[in-house]
Amino acid sequence: MKIVNNRLVAEATTEKISQYQSPNKGGLIVPEYLIIHYTAGRSAESSVATFMNPAEKKSAHLVIGRDGSIHQMMDFTRKAWHAGVSHWGALDGLNSYSIGIELDNPGKLTKVNGKYVAWFGKAYPESDVLEAQHKNQTHKAFWHTYTEAQLEACIAVSKVLVKKYGLKDILGHDDIAPDRKEDPGPAFPMASFKAHVMGRDDLALPMYEVVKSLVNVRKGPGLDYEVITQLQKGATVTFLDAQNGWFKVQLNGDHPEGLGWIHNTLIAKKQL
Repeated sequence: MKIVNNRLVAEATTEKISQYQSPNKGGLIVPEYLIIHYTAGRSAESSVATFMNPAEKKSAHLVIGRDGSIHQMMDFTRKAWHAGVSHWGALDGLNSYSIGIELDNPGKLTKVNGKYVAWFGKAYPESDVLEAQHKNQTHKAFWHTYTEAQLEACIAVSKVLVKKYGLKDILGHDDIAPDRKEDPGPAFPMASFKAHVMGRDDLALPMYEVVKSLVNVRKGPGLDYEVITQLQKGATVTFLDAQNGWFKVQLNGDHPEGLGWIHNTLIAKKQL
């Protein structure tokens, strides 16, 4: 994909891009940052409808569906209403300095009678749920995970945006409004996402080697999470994110579990 006149244009048949003109917008801006959100909504379509409704008085530049579809709501040089009361460094009101991407995701879930339920009543399967502690909080909670197609689309469009507008950094809504916002939350792999977008490919992601025998790989960042597999000394993993001394890693080789958490004292950075 590419940007023409501050609008996304598909360059491949696999790139699904829809264009809209949201009435919920301000004046022209010179964007400096990219802000990642989750919609906390029912679907990408419902979020687009919200951003097209003048009565809602909210919007973002992009909505990315769970199938990887991209919905552009306004030009990237037009102020969207996504950040609200926000601060970063010496800047106040990040709407005036940023491009906002909303990922279709209900956000925090509540466990009710063995089901994981969003605020609007929809239940999600356990396979799509991560139990983790938000970086700005002191307790664990349940979070809906993002899809591979969604993250791949977000990486692709973010690379184009960073290059086109010379953006300085990528931030979460929970970075610029930590006292009131939780998105994109711990299910979003911010560290590896930044590594992908800000000029590092897969091979540049840190590789670690297991330094102990039979190291437990857990479902979440803590000893109270269940063990999903064990790794032998010398096995390698790819770093994705960190939380409270635990590393979220991609399990290399033939591991159906795919992702897991290992305490950082049990692995060491591999010298390539």
